[in-house]
Amino acid sequence: MATVLKDVEAAVDPLDVSRAELYRDDTWHAPFRELRASAPVHRVDQSDFGPYWSVSSYKPIVEIESLPEAYSSARGISITDFIEDHAAVKMPMFIAMDRPKHTGQRRAVAPAFTPSEMVRMTDNIRTRTAEILDSLPWGEEFDWVDTVSIELTTQMLAILFDFPWQDRRKLTFWSDWAGDIEVVKNEALRAERLTHMYECGAYFQKLWDAKKGKEPTPDLISMMIHSDAMREMDHLEFLGNLILLIVGGNDTTRNTMSALAYGLDKFPDARTQLEGDPSLIHNTVQEIIRWQTPLAHMRRTATRDMELYGQHIAEGDKLVMWYLSANRDESVFQDADRIMVDRPNARRHLAFGHGIHRCVGARLAELQIATLMEEMAKRRMRVNVTGTPERVAACFVHGYRKLPVEISRY
Repeated sequence: MATVLKDVEAAVDPLDVSRAELYRDDTWHAPFRELRASAPVHRVDQSDFGPYWSVSSYKPIVEIESLPEAYSSARGISITDFIEDHAAVKMPMFIAMDRPKHTGQRRAVAPAFTPSEMVRMTDNIRTRTAEILDSLPWGEEFDWVDTVSIELTTQMLAILFDFPWQDRRKLTFWSDWAGDIEVVKNEALRAERLTHMYECGAYFQKLWDAKKGKEPTPDLISMMIHSDAMREMDHLEFLGNLILLIVGGNDTTRNTMSALAYGLDKFPDARTQLEGDPSLIHNTVQEIIRWQTPLAHMRRTATRDMELYGQHIAEGDKLVMWYLSANRDESVFQDADRIMVDRPNARRHLAFGHGIHRCVGARLAELQIATLMEEMAKRRMRVNVTGTPERVAACFVHGYRKLPVEISRY
């Protein structure tokens, strides 16, 4: 038995950064540091997700994102590959499309995230944020993830979709199932996820049917209905785009809000600096997003043979762009493992991607996080971490399941 275990250990590629335990245990920093230093474009021949190119530095990721015709999104956006069996159904979504179809579908939902929409939603976001902060217990331990991060983002999603308020936690449930790439390793879990996704689709189909033929309203479902690019989507494409918007709207903001509490507690000097100068809030939003990077990677597939930083990429090869690592690239971000609330180039982070697939809801995420920080500053609220966070055990959504905290005044 001992020999078998040694063989298994020897077979683990220490530079295979797709391993779930690296993120569960927060030990991903060292292998990425080694990759950036010695092999920013590195071939992994064996992993639980098959062979892939690991792209871990800032510049090659920008190059890939800048060449969407050479590096396609249409074969998937995560490290996982589609498995042909009864527990799998293809659900197209615009982020996993190439031009021109990607352009038309993205354009259909983009009006929900324009500057004028941000202005329209600001008061509502501020009111809801204030209500949640005012409900928190001072000097008592509670879970920041569930009480603040999940609740704020789930409320926002419910508003974006004009989703029944009393059922809004369904959005969190569906998002967690949809974004968990570890599920792909287990056929029973894949089948269970498919069941939940069909439940999601059936629920949203009722919302679609209720709005069909009605006057336009400023929510995502109505925008899809009144879009030439999206009104004729079949059921699976509708469901795919819903899942994209739910996961994108949920995980990015939710895990950055959790990182805000955890990261500023970890770097008390930065927290004190921010508390003394609230004008740094908007820059700190960018810095926390960079430092956390709530989606660790995106995937592309080579459409032809390419040369990338001295490596020959063959047509059909899978490339995994580790935004998480690029945002710690010391050649771009000095002292990158630290939170610096006055970092001059914090906005250069790649957490929202780059190029034509840059996150369509980035402005809204920034607005929600900034509002949370502003309302905390009004109350002179400091979040003190009281225990070890429970993290998501996966290499896609980079986030927190639980974060025990107490709040105090500064």
